[in-house]
Amino acid sequence: MIVGGGPGGYEAALVASQLGGEVTLVEEVALGGASVLTDAVPSKTLIATADVMDTIRTAETLGLRGREESPFDDVEVDLAAVNQRVRALAKAQSRDIAKQLSAAGVTVIAGRGRLDGPDAVVVSTEDDEFRLDADVVLISTGTHPRVLSSARPDGERILTWTQLYHLDELPERLIVVGSGVTGAEFASAYDALGSEVVLVSSRETVLPGEDNDAARVLQDVFEKRGMQVMAKSRAESVEREGDEVVVTLTDGRQVRGSHCLMAVGSIPNTDDMGLVEAGVELDEGGFIKVDRVSRTTAPGVYAAGDCTGVFMLASVAAMQGRKGMWHALGDAVEPLDLKKVSSNVFTSPEIATVGFTQRQLDAGELPAKSVTLALAGNPRAKMQAITDGFIKLFVLPLTGIIVGGVVVAPKASELIFPVALACSTRMTVDEFSSTFTVYPSLSGSIAEAARKMHRRDQVG
Repeated sequence: MIVGGGPGGYEAALVASQLGGEVTLVEEVALGGASVLTDAVPSKTLIATADVMDTIRTAETLGLRGREESPFDDVEVDLAAVNQRVRALAKAQSRDIAKQLSAAGVTVIAGRGRLDGPDAVVVSTEDDEFRLDADVVLISTGTHPRVLSSARPDGERILTWTQLYHLDELPERLIVVGSGVTGAEFASAYDALGSEVVLVSSRETVLPGEDNDAARVLQDVFEKRGMQVMAKSRAESVEREGDEVVVTLTDGRQVRGSHCLMAVGSIPNTDDMGLVEAGVELDEGGFIKVDRVSRTTAPGVYAAGDCTGVFMLASVAAMQGRKGMWHALGDAVEPLDLKKVSSNVFTSPEIATVGFTQRQLDAGELPAKSVTLALAGNPRAKMQAITDGFIKLFVLPLTGIIVGGVVVAPKASELIFPVALACSTRMTVDEFSSTFTVYPSLSGSIAEAARKMHRRDQVG
């Protein structure tokens, strides 16, 4: 029995069915969960449009110009059309998941599930409520945007990221409160789409959870493009005044704009689900505690995805769901290893990371050396007018084994894969750099960074 149809839930259902289980999945909204409906799929679809606008704006640098006097300045964003496409793609992806589950023989029930002890789920639908017994239960109910009592979203001018996809007109001046991954991604996207953007950041730099060198590059890019980044600033309240919003900061300053996006974190969907009563332990934030094979503290109850707070990525949610079912149904399973997880921030430029981090190195948690190579010297980067970005590798001393990396570049989400592969296979810098790369290519800089760590006195 699976409660929640996001990546953790539907991937768990597919694995359980493949292993011969009789599987029922309960989903309250639509298959795919927030990842498909309001998070990863729609946001990255919006960002894909923003990337095209970025390319158009740099066209002159490459020697391209529009006919007559105008370069490409008269290209406009039809946000209603963009968001219509965004919503359509999300619905299409949800339908594709439904087809997969149906083909696998999974029973899908539209409703809300809650535990009735560790071995049963009570399902509430529009017309009925009933109890289903289960040998194994997996909870994958995700999260929802955190809302401040002093900044209540109205869906028109004060918005959460789930409400952005219903805007018909581009915000003239968008104030983004919160500079984590969600805030930074939308600030970058709307800046590219043509909005004036103000980013309110409580920290000294944006993306406080990411590599600090990468965050500084991104903040410099933001400011060079004209975005106002208000560092060390915290919003106290957001109010609407007609067609304007007023963001009041804790130091008394006020910022005015046409719209405000609140990106101040997520809350797990674990309330009123009978979890504690069934023996499932939650942490102080309400997230479900799980081990590395997705077991909770209740026998036979597993959990996967953002509701566990482990690593809020769709890829991790899916892997947690698979591992939970492999373990529950007696298949071989390797415990989840977060050091092998690659992640990406879809800003412009993108920031991709995997494995060991600069923060761990600085804290002395692992003896390692790092090398950083700016992309500005890469021939392909010069051809594409890429001026910002770098490659960073973390390497163990003596052995030269690659244990982590950071890529700041356009399409860093694609470039991080060879580094992730090196980390998962414990490849050395010599093995890595002896592999041929295409010339010219951005990936050539990854091999070059590895070559810089060849000499033993550099890694020892």
